[in-house]
Amino acid sequence: MRAQDFGTAYAHYLLVLSLAPELKDDVKETFQYTLFRWAEELDALSRTQDLLGCYEQALELFPDDEVICNSMGEHLFRMGFRDEAAGYFHKAVKLNPDFSDAKENFYRVANWLVERWHFIMLNDTKRNTIYNAAIQKAVCLGSKSVLDIGAGTGILSMFAKRAGAHSVYACELSQTMYELACDVVAANKMEAGIKLLHMKSLDIEVPKHIPERVSLVVTETVDAGLFGEGIVESLIHAWEHLLLQPKTKGENGNCGKYGKVIPASAVIFGMAVECAEIRRHHRVGIKDIAGICLPTNVKFQSPTYSSVDTEETVEPYTTEKMSRIPGGYLALTECFEIMTVDFNNIQELKSLATRKPDKIGVPVIKEGILDAIVVWFVLQLDDEHSLCTSPSEESCWEQAVYPVHDLADYWIKPGDHVMMEVSCQDCYLRIQSVSVFSSEHEMDVGQSSTKNKDLLSLGNEADLCSALANLQTSKPDAMEQTCVLESTEIALLNNIPYHEAFKMAMRKVLSSLTPEKLCQAVDAHCQDSEMSCGSGQNDSEQSASEPFYVLDVSEGFSVLPIIAGTLGQVKPYSSVEKDQHRITLDLISEANHFPKETLEFWLRHVEDESAVLQRPKSDKLWSIIILDVIEPSGLIQQEIMEKAAISRCLLQSGGKIFPQYVLMFGLLVESQTLVEENAVQGTARTLGLNIAPFINQFQVPIRAFLDLSSLPCIPLSKPVELLRLDLMTPYLNTSNREVKVHICKSGQVTAIPFWYHMHLDDEIRLDTSSAVSHWKQAAVVLDNPIQVEMGEELVLHVQHHKSNVSITVKH
Repeated sequence: MRAQDFGTAYAHYLLVLSLAPELKDDVKETFQYTLFRWAEELDALSRTQDLLGCYEQALELFPDDEVICNSMGEHLFRMGFRDEAAGYFHKAVKLNPDFSDAKENFYRVANWLVERWHFIMLNDTKRNTIYNAAIQKAVCLGSKSVLDIGAGTGILSMFAKRAGAHSVYACELSQTMYELACDVVAANKMEAGIKLLHMKSLDIEVPKHIPERVSLVVTETVDAGLFGEGIVESLIHAWEHLLLQPKTKGENGNCGKYGKVIPASAVIFGMAVECAEIRRHHRVGIKDIAGICLPTNVKFQSPTYSSVDTEETVEPYTTEKMSRIPGGYLALTECFEIMTVDFNNIQELKSLATRKPDKIGVPVIKEGILDAIVVWFVLQLDDEHSLCTSPSEESCWEQAVYPVHDLADYWIKPGDHVMMEVSCQDCYLRIQSVSVFSSEHEMDVGQSSTKNKDLLSLGNEADLCSALANLQTSKPDAMEQTCVLESTEIALLNNIPYHEAFKMAMRKVLSSLTPEKLCQAVDAHCQDSEMSCGSGQNDSEQSASEPFYVLDVSEGFSVLPIIAGTLGQVKPYSSVEKDQHRITLDLISEANHFPKETLEFWLRHVEDESAVLQRPKSDKLWSIIILDVIEPSGLIQQEIMEKAAISRCLLQSGGKIFPQYVLMFGLLVESQTLVEENAVQGTARTLGLNIAPFINQFQVPIRAFLDLSSLPCIPLSKPVELLRLDLMTPYLNTSNREVKVHICKSGQVTAIPFWYHMHLDDEIRLDTSSAVSHWKQAAVVLDNPIQVEMGEELVLHVQHHKSNVSITVKH
């Protein structure tokens, strides 16, 4: 080991410990160190199989070592094996419940493994009752052999067994959910009557996996857009290979001789809506960002739009609980029927994928901005029992949202018709070619262009700037660039206060670093550049002096480096990774008359992406480093304080990290919604079946991606400061503190939502809970609610470890 030959040392350890296992306790720590260093080397060489092999050997020797389990999980997670990684994190937490690294890792993957909708659905008593009644009815009518496709926790299988089915089979693809279902079925004493299969239904063969064809298939493999979980494909396969033949019309006789499916059919509905929240996440609605023009030859698209053209299968919709969307929505049309589907008709299922798109025209009933088509369905379980996922229903379901793109004018009014094409290609419901037919003229989807007459009506600077950019880029050789951004990146681009705040804060830092005369030059230039919408750099004033180096390492697409480039003699570096993002930033620079090579892409200059934080040149330091402290989910970025520590060493005297510090705020609330989204509430919700203790192992103390403005909750206190993360002056950090909270309303504290004020300096701050924020909020959900009375005080114990925040309440 002194020679740093960890591979040889590791091999020797294996040999010695297999011959003399009694030495295990004595060498455990040095063995771990050798394993981890050797694994790092293998990882750097991309020797994945060897790396996993080493960990498997280590776990044979130390099967109950939580540190090795956790480390194995971290490697698997980095390789993309989330399911397997979570198994190791879960085991590490079971072995040592106080091992904070493993707990934090487990919480991060638990959301992927057992998605939050499992809790919400299992708590939906109405849904459980209706499925139970339909299954009970089918079994009583003679369907005694049952296959549950996509079993999840096994609840539908257990309904069938309890109703008297003789043979019940259930398949589940997820390793975690399969193991969970095994535990749940055993706890309900049904393991002898339900055969669980860890496989896709498409891979089941008769008699290899199940002895004969079944008379009933039950499934709830439907998503908000109905078809997105592959129900069509799995039912075509089931009818061909796993189900008895369907009963023909007019045929009577025992149901046990025929095949049938629950749900029997579905009707899909839609509605055109105006919704500012959907708009700001899916359409870039501005032409000017803090003095930077967005050229018309750059077209920003959200992933839902780009899925129209791409080869890969991407969901062509996003999902929202429309009853809880911030700012609400306005229905612009009546609800209309999109299509019906009969799950008991194999010919109809097969024709779905090949059918020509249906053209639908819907009259407009209210004037407004056409932002999206919202879709839901009625699931007809049988002729008597149905479930509806409409926004007006109190149910566990979200709705599918198809944002509208590419119209020349989104304003619609009564008398107009919204036209669209509906199809079911590659097992997704697709709504395409949305256009508006008005009584005066037809407006089609397609490139909108600024007509000459429009130039006359342009008044403000941003519009004028856009019109000029339009004229500049209408040259025949102008390059058209499509840039696909995540919905949070589009919301960030639309967030004007964010970019204005950064511009002001950067200008203040650069001015403080600039000699008096140059400071005036920069200020004069800044005013010029705002007037001329970012007309590049004032290089004559400062050409002789050394530029200021600015590094933006915020995640995803960011125009902050271009904004920095307007502030005088600045050499901005962007750390965007995707080629189309780099091309887009170059085009924006060009449209704003930046000299070529002003903007640099930092990842082209660093050998290893993990070593992003280093000097701009061997003899130079950064004036400003921009870090991403908060994830869009509302959680603190991993390893942010470590990044800040490295960044501080790379700053010139007087240089700054942005944000300089972050304050975390929270308040106490009573929210039944958060309780139900976080854990299954006892056996009554699941109709007497014992599921809660098993799935609740996967509950996480922090719920991310919340919209606090529309969360159903009752505030029981005023907001209080919980934590300070200081990136510039670390001794001001409060990673461990007690906070007194005054109760201003009696009730039950069930959760503590939190958000942040990001201080770029003492005067300029960004609030992650503001209406224009691209950040969501998060909340700590308490295991047990605490009854409080007005006038009382509660003490919160707040801890920040790595990127994890834990809050415990002392009454």
